[in-house]
Amino acid sequence: MPIHQTTSYVFEDSDAAAAYFNLQEYGNTYSRIMNPTVAAFEERVANLEGGAGAVAFASGLAAQSAALFTLLQPGDHVVASSALYGGTVTQFKHLLRKLSVELDFVDINQPSAWQGAIKNNTKLFFGETIGNPSGSVMDIQAIADIAHAAKIPLMVDNTFATPYLCRPLDWGADIVVHSATKFLGGHGTSLGGVVVESGEFDWSNGRFPIIEAPSPAYHGLKFHETFGTFGFLMKLRCETLRDLGACMSPFNAFLLAQGIETLPLRMRAHVSNALAVAEFLQTHTQVSGVHYAGLSASPYQTLVQKYLPKGAGAVFCFDLVGGREAGIQLIEQLSLFSHLANVGDAKSLVIHPATTTHRQLSDTELNAAGISAGTIRVSIGIEDAQDLIADLAYGLAAIT
Repeated sequence: MPIHQTTSYVFEDSDAAAAYFNLQEYGNTYSRIMNPTVAAFEERVANLEGGAGAVAFASGLAAQSAALFTLLQPGDHVVASSALYGGTVTQFKHLLRKLSVELDFVDINQPSAWQGAIKNNTKLFFGETIGNPSGSVMDIQAIADIAHAAKIPLMVDNTFATPYLCRPLDWGADIVVHSATKFLGGHGTSLGGVVVESGEFDWSNGRFPIIEAPSPAYHGLKFHETFGTFGFLMKLRCETLRDLGACMSPFNAFLLAQGIETLPLRMRAHVSNALAVAEFLQTHTQVSGVHYAGLSASPYQTLVQKYLPKGAGAVFCFDLVGGREAGIQLIEQLSLFSHLANVGDAKSLVIHPATTTHRQLSDTELNAAGISAGTIRVSIGIEDAQDLIADLAYGLAAIT
């Protein structure tokens, strides 16, 4: 796949240039908005997720914030799962509230809680296929049904599952977001994010004037009326991406697209190793609990069989008997696991969420996310499973 490492493009003539900028014709104008290499990456992800199309961004949080900017305005209300990545919780709590958007977190395990949180100004449901780092599994179909009955879209972060393990759009989700930095890229080299939309949600149902009404940025253009299936995606690209500017670089798009080519091979190894490691940990005396939905004793087994039959992902947490100090001792003794703030890499990773990825959360929010002082998050790579188990066994034996 070629790398179009360019900022801009020569227009055929003045009429063509005007048509591109007026959105009368679709074509490349400037790489902040679109680029052929980035477009190839977007098309691959959209096809894998079964979506109408996709728009790529510089990071997962950039993709997520852009999707929110596109469909929300001051005074709107969002209902979100309480079991979310710490960066997402912070983004929702502070960025959205700074923009005068109301927010309620609900228990992902209780669909009735989602129903009860709906208000007249509710514009979005949000959750993760596999919760980060709690390992909770979202009942996508049940929550989508509640959302659609109220004419509300469901957005799902599918980073941990990837479309190899689960395709949320098949179960009723309307928008899928990914941190492509993680399993899609798979090698810890490149930041990136992507938004995929089904093209099936009715943005002209009366609840979304921000998408349905004439756009002052395009001389009164009505995005949903003009572009139909691609209305949300066109607004996301031509207004939000254009104005926020968090575009994906062509070189990162190239590397992430390369990673996608080995996604099924890597995911099979990831989930196989994760199950082996989780089974080892649940029998160890230094471990008080393992939160991996792939274990037979997990309360999410029924949902795993429905949504994740190929495996419950490769990121999970376990709790140490000795709490915070035990966690520090374990991490400092490991040699095969890399201690860093990422997941979804081909190599295995370890971190202490309460002091790193979820540091900004209060104790109440940590408890809601399933995190304690002794919680350790691991992202299991594609190394030999017995080597990983031996490394953990050595680290656990060193805890005093």
